[in-house]
Amino acid sequence: MALTSGDGVLFLLRWIHFLAGITWIGLLYYFNFVQTPFFAETEAPVRTGAIQKLVPRALWWFRWGAMFTFLSGWLIILDAVGRGGFFAGAYGWAILLGGLLGSIMWANVWFVIWPNQKIVIQNAVNTGAGKSANPAAAPAGARAGLASRTNTLFSIPMLFYMGAAKHLPNLPVPRSGAAFWIVVLVIMAAVEINALAGKPGTATTKPLATVKGTLWAGFILAAIFYLWFEMMR
Repeated sequence: MALTSGDGVLFLLRWIHFLAGITWIGLLYYFNFVQTPFFAETEAPVRTGAIQKLVPRALWWFRWGAMFTFLSGWLIILDAVGRGGFFAGAYGWAILLGGLLGSIMWANVWFVIWPNQKIVIQNAVNTGAGKSANPAAAPAGARAGLASRTNTLFSIPMLFYMGAAKHLPNLPVPRSGAAFWIVVLVIMAAVEINALAGKPGTATTKPLATVKGTLWAGFILAAIFYLWFEMMR
């Protein structure tokens, strides 16, 4: 059977990667483009009910979509490394850049967004039952929101370089891998530190307060990485 061959197993991994990735990123965009603006405009009882009943369901698919995307993606990359010549062409550089961005996004889902959203959800359940509100819920929601906006920002260059790996074969191969990755990792770290420690309303987090600002930041980051590829040719 074709699917039991080595290439067949790799195809199945890619299929799982696509399905899980669509689920994950689709829900990421739903949270940022639809749910968050809706919650900002709707009445408190409606918002509380949605947080209790809708959000947990969406977050289940969201976090497990992230998990299966992450696992299948790295298995695909490891297979490519094992075949040799991974960095010989644009594929290895682009797919690894996209994979690193996706890995940071996965970590944000499991270690920032989900833990903080559990606090928000439990607070909604408690207040809905007439109990006192948890003062930690608002900061937790803000931290989860900033991490989610950061993931939306990261998703734009992530998808660009995932696509570029196969469909932009003339992407330059950097002449110095060490210099290339040092700069890339420093930029990624700076954006991620802002997600983990940034305070709402400050200069570094203000662009992420709106969908428009987040999208622009994502496109700018994709362009910065592309220019760095060109500069390192």
